[in-house]
Amino acid sequence: MAAPGTGRVKRRIAAIVAAGVLLLSQGLLSLAAYAQQADKLPRVGVLTNAPPTSAYYAAQQGAFRQALRDLGYIEGKNITFVPKSAQGNVDLFPELARELAGANVNVMVVAGEQGLRAAKEATATKPIPIVALVCDMPDHLMASIARPGGKATAISCMSTDQAAKRVQLLKELVPALVNIAVLYNPGDRTRDSEYKQIQEAANSLDLQLRAYEARSPTEIEKSFALMAGDHPQALVILGDVLMNVHQKLLADLTLRNRLPAIYLYREFVDMGGLISYGASLNGMWRRAAPYVDKILKGADPGELPIDQPTRFELVINLKTAKMLGIQVPASLLVAADEVIE
Repeated sequence: MAAPGTGRVKRRIAAIVAAGVLLLSQGLLSLAAYAQQADKLPRVGVLTNAPPTSAYYAAQQGAFRQALRDLGYIEGKNITFVPKSAQGNVDLFPELARELAGANVNVMVVAGEQGLRAAKEATATKPIPIVALVCDMPDHLMASIARPGGKATAISCMSTDQAAKRVQLLKELVPALVNIAVLYNPGDRTRDSEYKQIQEAANSLDLQLRAYEARSPTEIEKSFALMAGDHPQALVILGDVLMNVHQKLLADLTLRNRLPAIYLYREFVDMGGLISYGASLNGMWRRAAPYVDKILKGADPGELPIDQPTRFELVINLKTAKMLGIQVPASLLVAADEVIE
């Protein structure tokens, strides 16, 4: 004969088990419903060159996602991000762009002309809109600034238009300047026009110009080794996805070689570089957010004019200037939008 209360205990255990099974099934159903809902959310593919663990990546993606939050997009609620990083190797862009196309994203946001070219090729048979962050308008990939045409538009920093100004700023910073170096990535053909502008500016100021190429971090270091033997008095660094992802390396090398250098983006100066003049790189990512918003709401990217900056920042790192033994003219300090001390 069963002990007194045994039946009640068994019934209680059975009730607890049943409740647990119910809660578990409800939880599984909730998870399934959540997953199903997530699949229906707009998917934004993001193709960059920056390593996800870098401060550079965190800053640019933080700026982009915050700008989208300001427009009402909450990750997991009404938007999903599909990030892909080339980890500093732009040769991976085509493969990563194909992965984004295979993930059926609703729009791709890509870095640089290399990213734009890879995205256009990956979506040749798919109607996936593209927003590219570029230094200048890629003439061979878009019809015009006002009407890019096709399925892509862009956010530009207009670096070529400001190239001569950067040479002039270096001359003002180093009055005795006679010879100048330029470091660029020959793999980025959009830099050709900027390089030409720098040549013309150097000629107008009677400066001797020598170019150094770099397609990788190793080649960046080799170019600086060559510069050490050639003794240029100053350096212009052209901005592209390679140079941008190695901001800290470039800032450290210029300081180590005691070489005054000017950059396109202020983010280099934040990393210890001397001086920059141009649009903010993080600002470009912020400017991309409204375009993504318009495209997700049905806008034709080919009808969205290429977005151009309305403001260019002059930023000077006074601490770096002192380490290089440079006395920054008062005229530059007054003109600067920000002086880092």
